Amino acid sequence: MRAFGIPQIFSNMKKLLAIIAGALLLTNCGEITKDSSKSVLAINDSISPTVNKTPFLWEGANIYFLLTDRFNNGNPENDLNYDRTDTTGPLRGFMGGDIEGITQKIKEGYFTDLGINAIWFTPVVEQIHGATDEGTGNTYGYHGYWAKDWTAIDPNFGTKKDLEILVKTAHKNGIRVLMDVVLNHTGPTTEVDPVWPSDWVIMEPVCEFTNYLNTTACTLVANLPDIKTATDEAVELPDALLAKWKKEGRLSVELDELQLFFDRTGYPRAPRYYIIKWLTDYINELGIDGFRVDTVKHVDEKAWSELYKESSYAFETWKKKHADLVLDKTPFYMVGEVYNYGISGGREFDFGDKKVDYFENGFKSLINFELKEDAKQEYETIFKKYNKLLNTKLKGASVLNYLTSHDDGSPFDKERKRPFYAANVLLLTPGASQVYYGDETARDLTIEGTIGDATLRSFMNWEELDSLKTREILTHWQKLGKFRNAHPAIGAGKHKRLGKKPYVFSRTYTEGDFKDKVAIGLNLPRGKKSLWVKGFFGDGTKLYDTYSSTLVEVKNGSVQLDNDFDIALLELAK
Repeated sequence: MRAFGIPQIFSNMKKLLAIIAGALLLTNCGEITKDSSKSVLAINDSISPTVNKTPFLWEGANIYFLLTDRFNNGNPENDLNYDRTDTTGPLRGFMGGDIEGITQKIKEGYFTDLGINAIWFTPVVEQIHGATDEGTGNTYGYHGYWAKDWTAIDPNFGTKKDLEILVKTAHKNGIRVLMDVVLNHTGPTTEVDPVWPSDWVIMEPVCEFTNYLNTTACTLVANLPDIKTATDEAVELPDALLAKWKKEGRLSVELDELQLFFDRTGYPRAPRYYIIKWLTDYINELGIDGFRVDTVKHVDEKAWSELYKESSYAFETWKKKHADLVLDKTPFYMVGEVYNYGISGGREFDFGDKKVDYFENGFKSLINFELKEDAKQEYETIFKKYNKLLNTKLKGASVLNYLTSHDDGSPFDKERKRPFYAANVLLLTPGASQVYYGDETARDLTIEGTIGDATLRSFMNWEELDSLKTREILTHWQKLGKFRNAHPAIGAGKHKRLGKKPYVFSRTYTEGDFKDKVAIGLNLPRGKKSLWVKGFFGDGTKLYDTYSSTLVEVKNGSVQLDNDFDIALLELAK
């Protein structure tokens, strides 16, 4: 928790001081009403970030993942650029979401109310200008994965100033920022987007995904030029990019910065090093906290070690220049999308003929594609499995769990029939959690008429927040999310079952002088219930159930609750 300074005028009013300080501490933990959120934000705006007594841990983070174009339209004036007016397939064109829209929701307290402590948004660099049709109807680069110029922000998403404001606003509210980055490929070629030079990219063969070579030394799909990330041969900048920079009046600046980068690092002017320089510029200039890295297994793993090295250098350089804005000593973070990696594989991904440890190549964490299947099991089966793997095979590393995502056509509960259970599994399973935008509001994932991934990418269903059912779902996600955010033990701690029926378990995390312990009950009976906590919380210990806002005391090894909830979130009473 942060402690705000109280004017000296109250020094002789000790009781009032205690009340005010306590209230401010509570509101800063996110326990605020909508009416009070603006005043808290105003206070936060007037101070620099300070170190929170509760440590932030990426291995237990609660990360919100959103498509920039599909979340919130903060500036309708930037909705149309580069004459992107062709008719597209359903949900395959730009819909207006932008960087300003994300910032608005941070200021409104939407993420704080969800207990979110990191935001990951799809890439915002300049996309191809034209549309491409690969059998799905015309598609523009609304999703952000079709880069045309890594050094510029696409005007459909906003400006670099917008991004700077987003990062500062997030940090002032205790939220980290993850940029989504692509090193593997450029955008497709179109009538207005020519292919990059042949010494930069390959167009064939298309990947077959049966061994290491035909997964890395190939182009992901047809007409998606693959960057030659394995070569160390120097290349010249594409003429089209030089002409673009000249037209925009920044050619000399870009060339000078590249010269400084290559002089400092000694790297050859090979394609991957140009892109690494362009990506790490966002860290150096804005203080981005981490990267979510796209298409990891399609790139020679040594490139990721290099990206992490330069990202860490940029992050530490930024910290030195902006000491008053530094959140804490947490190092730069990289989480990778190694498609179909599962936690059971431990530290290695198996290509069939070769195994690669990406955790030894710059990654702190990998996205875990396994939880969506594990979610079909009982709670204890899931939690016990993840606790064991994270403390054995993956000790010192972590995974980012998810149940739904932007490109997984087989998510858990696609028809949104079990949103409460989904929240329990995602937010209480050991590891970091990835809340996909609309998980918390049961956004529809079965849009009629769409093809492929498009059905997963509808605009955020803000209008449905007026319905009682959606509000109930959102409230459940908020309660769990805030509890998770307040207790690193949930995602990063050790799990132990305390009671079988009713089901009660504990989580404990200890690091230095910091110790965090909670007990949680699930599948509880409605009405009167007894939760067994013997051996974890001693008799006489006062606990607080944050779900029902109830103060209880441990007696004879258990606590008694009487409410209509089937869940209890127990912490030490403050």
